[in-house]
Amino acid sequence: MLLTISTTYQPATDLGYLLHKNPARLQSIEVAGGEAHIFYPEASAERCTAALLLDLDPIGLVRGRSGSNGEGFALEQYVNDRPYVASSFLSAALSKAFGTAMNGTCKDKPDLPAQALPLAVKVAVVSAPGPDWPRRLFEPLGYEVEIETTPLDPTVPEWGDSRYYTLHLHHAGLRLQDVLTHLYVLLPVLDNDKHYYIGENEAEKLLHRGGDWLPQHPERGFITRRYLRYLAAYVNPTLARLMEGDEDLTETSPPDPLSRGEGAPEMPVAESSGSPSPRERGRGGEVNGEGDQRLSLHDQRLQQVAHEIYELGPKRVLDLGCGEGKLLRLLLRQSKIEYLLGMDVSHQALARAAQRLHLDEMPPRQRTRLDLIQGSLLYRDERLAGFDAAALVEVIEHLDENRLAALEAVVFGQARPAHVFVTTPNADYNQLFEKLNAGEFRHDDHRFEWSRAEFSAWAAGVAGRHGYQVRLVGMGEEVEGVGAPSQMAVFETTL
Repeated sequence: MLLTISTTYQPATDLGYLLHKNPARLQSIEVAGGEAHIFYPEASAERCTAALLLDLDPIGLVRGRSGSNGEGFALEQYVNDRPYVASSFLSAALSKAFGTAMNGTCKDKPDLPAQALPLAVKVAVVSAPGPDWPRRLFEPLGYEVEIETTPLDPTVPEWGDSRYYTLHLHHAGLRLQDVLTHLYVLLPVLDNDKHYYIGENEAEKLLHRGGDWLPQHPERGFITRRYLRYLAAYVNPTLARLMEGDEDLTETSPPDPLSRGEGAPEMPVAESSGSPSPRERGRGGEVNGEGDQRLSLHDQRLQQVAHEIYELGPKRVLDLGCGEGKLLRLLLRQSKIEYLLGMDVSHQALARAAQRLHLDEMPPRQRTRLDLIQGSLLYRDERLAGFDAAALVEVIEHLDENRLAALEAVVFGQARPAHVFVTTPNADYNQLFEKLNAGEFRHDDHRFEWSRAEFSAWAAGVAGRHGYQVRLVGMGEEVEGVGAPSQMAVFETTL
């Protein structure tokens, strides 16, 4: 992999002073997985270019692995892109080769690091979720971005382009240390396959290198999550620390409804405006993956269902398969709802819901609005009758398909809420999950995942058999040919 940095600042050879690397000679350093070579293809007073060539040993990378992680194909250790793409290896090499420049230090010309320079950067080859993402990451920082696509096979043009790109960045005037810092943080974000352990140390590095510019970046949520591999234990505290002291920047996650007090004005739940980009998440990312730049897909679904219910204005609402009470937490904020009933088959989940909703600490009037009960959606239950709306958020796919008829009889035949909201993953979208193999489901407990056509057929059948009309809604960003990540059916009684 090759990275070049060029300037036309006069004299251009001052770039050598900034990088602490003599343009007159080749310099090599050992880095994780191989060697990095620093040299200057051109060095004149008018234009100077510094190049960082990272040479990784493919066999050494395989020998250095501690074993298979259970993902990927059988020959992944031997057939992979790690030695050839701009990844976390290149980021680490940047830090080791140009660490002094990244810190803004220049012994021979101490005023030079503060100088804004015209700079051009070329990175070959970049692995990215899509050609739009380099622009979304670098353009807000003032770069002009050009993307060079790479065909899968030049001899077979009908195969189209690969997910590898050559990245060209141009900036009319920026400190070199800022450019190096942006590359250090954003290259492993684009690639998303880290060669090092993600822990507190990496979170501190992100805060150190991104603290000056990341809080203002519109994609700060995406950057933080990808940099830290979606590990909530580090992502959430890091985002909170990034936002400290900046009153103009707020996340879209709603405040805790239980902290507002009974007399607080009603706060409707706003519809989410963003969504996850294709290939943003690997296996398991459906639950913890990305929603928009601030909300996970899981939270985005809850927000969208809560908003639909808010628009409806029901008085009595069921949350069927309520789990740990995340949707109930949102619905408690809607003062028009007089009574909420959450039901789940798991006693443990209900105990966690009671704890997280602080049932023991609720004011008496608030406490009368909510009950949690244990029960199964496969058996008739008189407690479920008489409700205006019911939600089943990511529930049906956890049942064997041959048991859906029993659920249908209980929910639509016996309980018969006036409105029912059912969400489930869209299997058509699964091909965009980078580490989800063909035929695999997003979660180990899923018994099935339906395409849009399959979900539409099931919903139409349920509506016809029980006197409902139904409309289908995509949840998340629509991608041509595959739809949105999740799908929702909204049922309304006609009888």
